[in-house]
Amino acid sequence: MPGDADQFDHGGYDIDLSPVFDSDCMANDFDPVAQHSNSEWSKVSGSDSAANDLNFENLIHEPQQPPSSERLWSSADLFLEVYEKLGDQKDFETAFKKYKIISEQMPENHRKKARCLQCLAKCFRYRHEQSGDLEWLELVCQEAQEALDLIPEEHQDRPVFLSALAVSLLTRYRQLDDLQDLEVGLEKLQSAVDLISEGDPDVKGLMSELGMGFSDRFRRLGDLQDLEGSLQKFQAAVELTPEGHPDLPRLMWELGSGFSDRFRRLGDLQDLEASMQKFQDAVKLIPQAHPDLPRLMSCLGTGFRERFQRLGDLQDLEAALQKFQAAVELTQKDTLIFLGLCLALAVVSQTGSGGWGTSKILKLHLELTPEEDPNLPSLMWGLGSGFSDRFQRLGDLQDLESSLQKFQAAVELTPEGHPDLPRLMRGLSMGFRERFQKLGDLQDLEGSLQKLQAAVELTPEGHPDLPRLMWDLGSGFSDRFRRLGDLQDLEASLQKFQAAVELTPEEHPDFPGLMWGLGSGFSDRFRRLGDLQDLEASLQKFQAAVELTPEGHPDLPRLMWGLGSGFRERFQRLGDLQDLEASLQKIEAAVELTPTEHPDLPKLMRNLGSCFSDRFQRLGDLQDLEASLQKLQAAVELTPKEHPDLHKLMRDLGIGFTDRLQRLGDLQDLEASLQKFQHAVELIPQAHPDLPRLMSCLGTGFRERFQRLGDLQDLEASLQKFQAAVELTPEEHPDFPGLMWGLGSGFSDRFRRLGDLQDLETSLRKLQAAVKRTPKEHPDLPRLMRDLGIGFSDRFQRLGDRQDLEASLQKLQAAVELTPEGHTDLPRLMWGLGSGFRERFQRLGDLQDLEAALQNLQAAVELMPEEHPDGPSLLQSVAASFYNPISELTWQPLVCCQTFSGLVIPYHDSSTDPLKTMNIVNQRNALIAKIRQQPGLKSFLLPKSYTGLRYTSQGGPVIILSSHENGCDGLIIPNPSEEPVHVPFPGVTLDLLKSHQTKLKELIGYHHVRGESISTRLFGQRESSRYNTKEESFADMLTWLWTLVVAPIYEILELRGIHGGPTLGSLLEAYAKKASDTETKLGIVGVTHTGGWGLNHLEGVEKEVEIIYSITKGVAVEYLHGEKATPDAVKQQLQDCSWVHFACHGKQDLTEPTKSHLLLYGGILELQTILRMPASNREFAFLAACQTAMGDSELVNESFHLGGGSIATGFRSAIGTLWSVDDRDGPRVAEIVYSHLFRNGRRPQVRETAEALHLAVKGLKNRKVPYERWVPFIHMGI
Repeated sequence: MPGDADQFDHGGYDIDLSPVFDSDCMANDFDPVAQHSNSEWSKVSGSDSAANDLNFENLIHEPQQPPSSERLWSSADLFLEVYEKLGDQKDFETAFKKYKIISEQMPENHRKKARCLQCLAKCFRYRHEQSGDLEWLELVCQEAQEALDLIPEEHQDRPVFLSALAVSLLTRYRQLDDLQDLEVGLEKLQSAVDLISEGDPDVKGLMSELGMGFSDRFRRLGDLQDLEGSLQKFQAAVELTPEGHPDLPRLMWELGSGFSDRFRRLGDLQDLEASMQKFQDAVKLIPQAHPDLPRLMSCLGTGFRERFQRLGDLQDLEAALQKFQAAVELTQKDTLIFLGLCLALAVVSQTGSGGWGTSKILKLHLELTPEEDPNLPSLMWGLGSGFSDRFQRLGDLQDLESSLQKFQAAVELTPEGHPDLPRLMRGLSMGFRERFQKLGDLQDLEGSLQKLQAAVELTPEGHPDLPRLMWDLGSGFSDRFRRLGDLQDLEASLQKFQAAVELTPEEHPDFPGLMWGLGSGFSDRFRRLGDLQDLEASLQKFQAAVELTPEGHPDLPRLMWGLGSGFRERFQRLGDLQDLEASLQKIEAAVELTPTEHPDLPKLMRNLGSCFSDRFQRLGDLQDLEASLQKLQAAVELTPKEHPDLHKLMRDLGIGFTDRLQRLGDLQDLEASLQKFQHAVELIPQAHPDLPRLMSCLGTGFRERFQRLGDLQDLEASLQKFQAAVELTPEEHPDFPGLMWGLGSGFSDRFRRLGDLQDLETSLRKLQAAVKRTPKEHPDLPRLMRDLGIGFSDRFQRLGDRQDLEASLQKLQAAVELTPEGHTDLPRLMWGLGSGFRERFQRLGDLQDLEAALQNLQAAVELMPEEHPDGPSLLQSVAASFYNPISELTWQPLVCCQTFSGLVIPYHDSSTDPLKTMNIVNQRNALIAKIRQQPGLKSFLLPKSYTGLRYTSQGGPVIILSSHENGCDGLIIPNPSEEPVHVPFPGVTLDLLKSHQTKLKELIGYHHVRGESISTRLFGQRESSRYNTKEESFADMLTWLWTLVVAPIYEILELRGIHGGPTLGSLLEAYAKKASDTETKLGIVGVTHTGGWGLNHLEGVEKEVEIIYSITKGVAVEYLHGEKATPDAVKQQLQDCSWVHFACHGKQDLTEPTKSHLLLYGGILELQTILRMPASNREFAFLAACQTAMGDSELVNESFHLGGGSIATGFRSAIGTLWSVDDRDGPRVAEIVYSHLFRNGRRPQVRETAEALHLAVKGLKNRKVPYERWVPFIHMGI
């Protein structure tokens, strides 16, 4: 990393290799010219006085005579020293040439051979640094080894040669990553330290080199002992160095790097603070013009950056950027070259001759000046990292572009073959990846992968950076898989993650992070293929990553979050609440460990909110829902407006509002949800990979509003969004099945609304395609199968093909079998399966299907948590689906019930042995007899007796209509004392009834609300001929119904109205309730507008209420109108009033009938809410809202609507509407109904409500209004 101590060039601080072990090899053996040149160079480089008599040009180029070996050696030393000071390549080449001549001429046993080899090794080292060619490095090590071999073990200068070889081996290790070089280098350094005397001035240099070696081994193997050893050596080197020593800044620098390493390993903030303190001390001690200052500034910037990443303080990030910027600017000013030029000018200006004027000096230093400082790429890398951090925190695209620019410059400034190039390529790839994640451009993703692959290829096997590069490459393949859905990318991702883990020792500080990445890869594959083994492997890796990370480590919150996410996925797959609790615990712990200003906090809060949402979905506790919204809202508030993840937070917040809408019915939550989804879409560009998912959420929001308010425009908008999401997503993408599922559901909604068979066929195709592309073990497959089963059921009901019925049951059965026990979805899936068996029972009359239906429905109720809000409505759904004595048995936890259920299937199995079958029959008959002895079960599995039915006619004749594929007829019960009268309908068949039902749907439509003009809504701006055709169709249908059904009964009973309860059930319930003895109290709800939800203004409501007031004088009236008519106020009114009148919008939900509702001010009142309310003195409910009596055709008891719900909740009588009513008709009907009930100031009688409605409808009909305006009014109860 930039700023690490291993980025220093130690060439200027190496132990001096020039001293020799033989004193007669020193300068006193040199000729006078050599002695003079050495002394004069000393004056040039270190004193203010210069030798005025020095002829610099003649001295350098020696024009006089062939040199002796000593003179040649002295001259070579001088040229090398000039090169080291001024950097002129010509001087190096001259020195190198002279050393080679000396070496070639020197005998092997010469006393100066070791020094000669040492000098050659130094030249080879410079040659390697200039070219990067590893052959020169090999020669360095070779010459250093040969030189050491010539030194006796007891010689006083052996430590010098040991350290020279050690430094060469460590340099080669840093290039080739051969652990043997590292081990041998450390061994040689330790030997040198052991041999050198304590007071030797070279001890601090050896300690420094040994500390760097231990640091290298720690970074390679992760052994904490090496890290501690490194810190110990650096500390010793600092303590041995006096204040003011020029080496002290470098040693402080190295000690700071050691503390930084320990912070990254153990996460102790004290180590980070110590590291930054050492860096700051080094900066203060080093001269402003020192060439190492930029790298020191870079290290200090890295410290500020790491503290920002740990604590989230933006001031640290700004300080980091400031230090990186200063480092780059100091480097680009070529400070070192400028000082060298001044030095050369000072030297030549005092020679006074030789033609070394200003022009020659400038020419010389143009040749000396490198194109760029070798440290500049690393500094650019650090600056790019700072901009990247600020982008991730604040989301400013300019920071992202600046980051990429710096990374790109760092790569371009680095020559091919440079050991830092893979690291710099990695930084550039990360920049491209961030831009892809922000803007979604696939070219950036491809660019990122290309750079990473190049970095991996440039990195030799065994290199300590290779695991991290492999991990990053795996992340790149994972990104591409998530974008394009190609399984090959997923497998490549896992392969790279696995390789990274295998290349890393468990003790290595990077190991937990690599395990976390591998866990993420298994998690991705689980989401795609649904294999539970991948989920378990994922959790295992996440758990290991957490356990390997010490407390206080900065990565611990992220690793805890990964583990919590794994538990959450297992909960979503298997439904075990313990997993959900474990998920909440881990993510809450991650949040608590994260500082308030940390940039990761919003993401953690978002995930915590999602966990609370999951628990709400499972248990229905409103506190969890509110906690979820609170966490998501906090995450949004903590996130800058330009942050690249803001769209995800907006999406999750929208989902939270949707959840609360479904629980409480507040339409403000619906609008808030849509607003968040829309905002999320607007935050990202068209090419962003998350766009299809967000379009899907937006489509779901529009669909939810359609189901609530019935506006076809919302349904069309929903379909449009899902269609766009599908078109943007490749078929291989893991999200593709889910998007097809949403699109298919939309077409299903439109079929139920408009009755167009093409929509149903399209829905089935989409759902089948979704199922086909979903892996067998995928957690979404059960719900997909359920919806496909419902689709087949819809087609069966429309076309009557028994194959569709069987296909429906097959899919519903598969949905249940694919769902593990305890899963959140299991109750709903079992309810769906029970409904399927019920449907086949109604079709074929097989008792086995009835028993299976009851068994599944009962299981669904028992599996639903008691406190869950859907529990009561599910129970009511089951209860409303059957009126059969067997249900009375299955609601009781009797052993005989379970025994009976076990006998049903073998009883109907033709393959069973005859003798066994006879035994089963005997057991079954005995058990039925036992059951009939139970209280209230005397008629178990027997038809309802006439005695049990006839009391319902005590207030007047009761007519029961029956339809069956074998024939249709009627039954009249005149009164409790007379025999029933059978009325056959020879011209009516089940197929004809279905045909007319479909035709009626086409004529009236579904889901429209009160306030629209029916004629306008149904027929639009149409021609009169078209209008006449519609009217004629209505007339023909009603004529057919009257002639073949009503007339035969009419002939028997004379004139009787058509308006009666839709089923016998509501009549039985109404008669079972006692009349109220309390004074009549009338509650009126009048809502002309609902608070800005785009619904039509109900102009007739005020007039309707005025009429009721004028008629009901003397009766206690409670009137809720306008803003007072909130859901809570209306619920209270239902508790207080025995008679209620609703004049407002209404909506029937065909998908979930219990969610049918009245639209009040600022919210809705759902049927399931009414069903949960306790009954108290309730008499009559007039539901003037539209669709209050439009039932669910899937239920055998079609009275499962708002009107029927009123009867079920305690009202003895109710008036409702089958479809939308004209706002002009409400006041007219109300006037006639209440005038009849309150005539002559009498107290109203609930038994007269049916007659009152008959008179009102008759009045509408006499006014010649269209059929669709007077037909929809119906009466229920007594």
